[in-house]
Amino acid sequence: MEVKILVPDGIQETLKLTEKEFSIEAKALLAAKLYELGRLSAGLAAELAGIDRLTFLSELSRYGTPAINLRDEEITEEINAAREMTGK
Repeated sequence: MEVKILVPDGIQETLKLTEKEFSIEAKALLAAKLYELGRLSAGLAAELAGIDRLTFLSELSRYGTPAINLRDEEITEEINAAREMTGK
């Protein structure tokens, strides 16, 4: 699928990016936000960004997005599972 977005004149120049660099950055930002919102898995978000999963996860900090994206109930489940494993 191809998506076209009209970008106002001057944005690309303000960001000091070539057209290709802007396209790569826009895809990465979209992927990061969809991952952050829990709409895409890390694997699918990486595919959208056009990079491998580990690179995607390591790049998330550039966008202020945590690489571990768990909801509160998932964190509680992980803590409980860890406690059960350690017997504490």
